[in-house]
Amino acid sequence: MKKHQEFNLGNVKLLSGKVLKSAKLVYKTVGEINKDRSNVVVLPTFYTGTHIRNEGFIGKKRALNPNKYFIVSINMFGNGLSTSPSNAHNEQLGHKFPEITLWDNIYCQQKLISERLKINKVALVLGWSMAGCQSYQWAAQYPKMVKAILPFCASSKTSTHNYVFLEGVKAALTADENWKNGKYKKQPKKGLKAFGRVYAGWAFSQSFFRKKLYKKIGYKNVKNLLDDWANDHAKNWDANNLLCKLKTWQLNDISNNPLYKGNYIKSLKSIKAKTILMPCNQDLYFRTEDNIFENKFIKKSSLRPVESSYGHCAANPGNDKNFEKKLDRNINELLS
Repeated sequence: MKKHQEFNLGNVKLLSGKVLKSAKLVYKTVGEINKDRSNVVVLPTFYTGTHIRNEGFIGKKRALNPNKYFIVSINMFGNGLSTSPSNAHNEQLGHKFPEITLWDNIYCQQKLISERLKINKVALVLGWSMAGCQSYQWAAQYPKMVKAILPFCASSKTSTHNYVFLEGVKAALTADENWKNGKYKKQPKKGLKAFGRVYAGWAFSQSFFRKKLYKKIGYKNVKNLLDDWANDHAKNWDANNLLCKLKTWQLNDISNNPLYKGNYIKSLKSIKAKTILMPCNQDLYFRTEDNIFENKFIKKSSLRPVESSYGHCAANPGNDKNFEKKLDRNINELLS
C-alpha cells in the first residue's frame, strides 16, 4: 500500500497578506490515473479528519472505487499533518501561527494537483463537512478546472448560527487555565475534554439520543459516549491545531476574496461544475436552508436532502447505511 507523501510549497503568501513559511501539504493517492487523466477525484479532509479517516469513503464495493478512479486525499492546513501550529516553522509555532482561509488551502491544493501531479481537470471534488466546504471553494476558485462537486453536510458560507456554535466549543477549550492564550507547555487537557463533551451534543440530532442510537455505534449509555468524545479530543488533538481549523471554518465564504470581492451571489453563479447538494435535514449546524439558498444560484445544481437521526454524523463512515447508499448513488451519477 502506498504511503502518504509531502508536497513542499516553500513560503506561501496568504489571503491575509501574511506569509506561511516553509509550507507543506501531506496527501495520499489511491488508485491509478488513466491515460487521458480524466478519472481524478479530489477528497479533502474534514475538521477532525486526516487522509486515514477519508479511507472510510473509499472501497472496491463503493462508488469511490480505487480500481476505477485516481483519488487524491489532501490534508488541510492545521490538521497536524499538513503545516499546522504544532509542526510549523519555528517563527510560527503554536500561538504565532497565521490565520488560514479555505482560499489558502485550495490555492495550495491546486498547485499540488497541477504542478506535482500534472493534472489540469478534476472529475469530482467531494467531502463531508469542512471537506465539503472545500469542494465549493474549489469550484468557485477554479471554475474551469472542476467538472463536478458533491458537498455533503456542508455549506459555501458559514452561517451566523454555525459561527456561534463554534464560539461555544472554543470557549469550553480556552476556559482551561492551562490554555495560557495558546502559549501552553503541556496540552490543556481539561479544555480539550470540555471541547469534546460540548461538541458531542451538536454532532448528533435530538432524535439520535431519544432513540438511543448511540447503542448501535458501540456506546452503552450517554455517559459512555460523552467520555469517549472527551478522551478522544484530549488524546488525539493539539489545542492550537483545533482552534486554527476552527477559525478557518468560521471564515468560510467562497466570495470573500479578490475574485468576488464579497459578492456572494456572484460567487455561487460562477460555479460551472455539475453539483449535487446533500444536506442532512437533522444536521444541527450545517442547515438544509443554506443549501436551498445555494441551489437557487448554482446553475447545474440539484438538492438531495437526506433524513437521518444521526444528524451531522450521518456522513461518518459506518454510521448510517442509508446515507452511505445515497451518497454512493450521487457520486456515481456525477462520475457517469
